[in-house]
Amino acid sequence: MDATTQTPVTVVGAGLAGCEAAVQLARHGVPVVLLEMKPRRFSPAHGLDGPAELVCSNSLKSDDAGTAHGLLKSELRRLGSVVLQAADRTRVPAGTALAVDRLRFSHAVEEILTRTPGIRFERGVEVEGLPDGDVIVATGPLTTERLAGVLMERTGSRDLYFYDALAPIVDADSIDSSRVFAGSRWGRGGEDDYLNCPMTREVYLDFVRALRTAPRTPLRDFEKSCYFEGCLPIEVLADRGEMTLAHGPMRPVGLEGPEGRPFAVVQLRAENRARSAYNLVGFQTKLTQAAQHEVFRSIPGLERAVFVRYGAVHRNMYVNAPQVLDARFGLRAAPRVQLAGQLVGVEGYVESAAIGLLAGLVTARQRSGRPLSLPPPETALGALCAHVRGQPGAVYEPMNIHFGLLPETGLRGKRRKREEAVRRAGEALVAWMRREGLDQPGEEDPP
Repeated sequence: MDATTQTPVTVVGAGLAGCEAAVQLARHGVPVVLLEMKPRRFSPAHGLDGPAELVCSNSLKSDDAGTAHGLLKSELRRLGSVVLQAADRTRVPAGTALAVDRLRFSHAVEEILTRTPGIRFERGVEVEGLPDGDVIVATGPLTTERLAGVLMERTGSRDLYFYDALAPIVDADSIDSSRVFAGSRWGRGGEDDYLNCPMTREVYLDFVRALRTAPRTPLRDFEKSCYFEGCLPIEVLADRGEMTLAHGPMRPVGLEGPEGRPFAVVQLRAENRARSAYNLVGFQTKLTQAAQHEVFRSIPGLERAVFVRYGAVHRNMYVNAPQVLDARFGLRAAPRVQLAGQLVGVEGYVESAAIGLLAGLVTARQRSGRPLSLPPPETALGALCAHVRGQPGAVYEPMNIHFGLLPETGLRGKRRKREEAVRRAGEALVAWMRREGLDQPGEEDPP
């Protein structure tokens, strides 16, 4: 390797995207300095000392190969994703979803970082400007105000945020087991992957009324309420209509309790392998803590709930990627600086990891003098890249992976369309990896 290849790439932020970028760079012979401000400073939503901390939820969504999220995971496994390797090792029961023990997951990622040659992991380093040389900024949606200010100066943007919210977590021993029942919708997964708090119509309507009238955490005067549609606070959903929750996160379809199908349910998902704590699924919120204590304890089975963590609201940040980034995630105003993860306008843990992985591959290949072509749009990875590049005339906003981002198959019928999209994506990924010389296994073969 020449001297240029030996110059380290600085990766700012040891979240999912930053860890993916660092490992991909190192595996391809490029030294990395991975900078993380924790434990010197924490964002309002973080609390673990380790890397790759999951905040909003411990679920990485569906692992079913027939879903868009499952398709993206399968592609990342083929490419040796550190996030998927750690998640597969630390998963907890969650039906067809891939949920993990948060602490074990962080430790598993750190273990991979530690034993990957070429990575220098420096903690307690808060980056207030853009370092010299090649840089990948993967500081996530809670980028500090100082660094955000630098990015805003480079991009000319002044309105780069929306609001996100966290769901509360309750202590398992405080759940009244006589009032809840175990089960996954349609029996998908283990029988006890979820606990379900059943509601009659009357109890449900009382709950919705309480949600609508409960005190909420106020926003500051200069801030505006701008939520990502896929992660709306439970009370915002309730404001849309009294039956919105019954047809959304509290829908009872596929669930049968001891007294038959309830009118509505609140599902609880294990936070860790020991099942010592449970997350209220879909209950991200900006209610005040006092309101959460009162309203959520009106849920059957949670009357004496002890909250391990209350829900919270926080600001997320992303750039208008089609305007400010080039085709390979570099800032048009400073091409040596790449962005990765949620900063580029993707939503979700796995989607963020995917962009981090690609950013690492792109930079590594630039160093080798053989630029990487991005994945074809028929793949989930390529579809995310196409989203980041943007569509003419479209409003740019954070996006989860979904089949609507992939090209049409030309078939009729939802099931046939999805089966064909998955088949076509698999073939396209394999052909791309072979063409780009990426068909060698990563740290380990996929499970």
